[in-house]
Amino acid sequence: MPTAMVAGATGILGREIVKELCSRPDEWTAVYTMSRSKKEDFGPQVRHIHLDLNAKPEDMAKDMANLQVDYVFFAAYLQMNSEEENTRVNGTSEFLIKEPSKANSKEGDMLDAFCKALEINGHAAGIKRFVLVTGAKNYGVYFGEVKIPMEEDDPWLPEPPFPPNFYYRQQHILHNFTKKHGIEWNVTYSNEVFGFAKGNFMNFASAIAIYAAVSKELGDELVFPGSEEFYKIVTMFTDAGLHARFVRWASLESLAANQAFNVTNGDVESWMNLWPKVAKYFGLSVPSDQFLRSAPLASERPLAKESPLSVVANDIGLKGRAPQSYLRPRVDLVKWAETDEVQSAWKRLSDTHGLDPETLEKATWAFANFAWGRDYNVVLSMTKARNLGWTGYLDSWENLRNIFDELKKEKVIPN
Repeated sequence: MPTAMVAGATGILGREIVKELCSRPDEWTAVYTMSRSKKEDFGPQVRHIHLDLNAKPEDMAKDMANLQVDYVFFAAYLQMNSEEENTRVNGTSEFLIKEPSKANSKEGDMLDAFCKALEINGHAAGIKRFVLVTGAKNYGVYFGEVKIPMEEDDPWLPEPPFPPNFYYRQQHILHNFTKKHGIEWNVTYSNEVFGFAKGNFMNFASAIAIYAAVSKELGDELVFPGSEEFYKIVTMFTDAGLHARFVRWASLESLAANQAFNVTNGDVESWMNLWPKVAKYFGLSVPSDQFLRSAPLASERPLAKESPLSVVANDIGLKGRAPQSYLRPRVDLVKWAETDEVQSAWKRLSDTHGLDPETLEKATWAFANFAWGRDYNVVLSMTKARNLGWTGYLDSWENLRNIFDELKKEKVIPN
């Protein structure tokens, strides 16, 4: 039986990959988890290796020296303040920095250094499949309106005029590394992940739950904080557990070798459908006039001058019809979380229910502003995976509700 290595095992997606592999002891001899800290015990099948992906390749090679590696799942990610920083830290500087001598492994180059470490200690020669976990940023969803649906063979965005995309950098590294060593590969593109990992707040579901819990403390209404446009259009989500089942399936499926795949729950949702369900779960109601009320915490921010749709607009008959997109949250959640009223409400909740008092500050409010504030649809096609036999599906409301239950159990929000 093969062995598996999971880099980024404490993250939302990495944690679930470890759990999925461990649930099949008849399939995997051992599962090695790679991260700077060990936040939970996955069981006797798992061996945790302390690994700093910002270290030099030589140091990483020493940490991984005594392993047998057949399958690699790379789910590590470090959020930075700009796409240029994301590219440098999560990708490799050789595609971004014109003066390679200025590149510093301590600044990042995580995937590049990781692959070099596998070469140094000789593990590269024995790897059968390398799976890289990425997301819908591959399509430029954070720059503005995209082609619907997004398909895996859609053209990458030109750089410039678009800023560097660190997922492109990572895929360049992956393709070069696997070609050099005759390794099969996969890449996954997920969207707006629902999941939970202890101590990890890069989780949209946590932000939703915290916003609702504070709203409950302050009254009986749940006002949608995003734009009216996005409330009425459609999006898709990816459950971390379903994604884990997918990467396990793809890594072992011969027909899936050397291909990238979208990975979503499979349903198309809208917040006008989900929001009343969220409100009911927390014992709240959605105000009928929520978009007629004044919005003192509203904000507006333009996205890229050229939307991703503009790249293909001429080819699909939309010349001149791909305008700049905007984020227009009616409640800017970064500002909201900093108000005295909200901070006092969270302190009362944390004191009463024994919650982490820093949770409010740690939540990904800037991402929530983006996820709810947009004015365009987000739909990823699952046709490619379906045609190869993937049948996984999950109802997104059931997905979200189950995570709310887990957040209560783990005392992230009040029970």
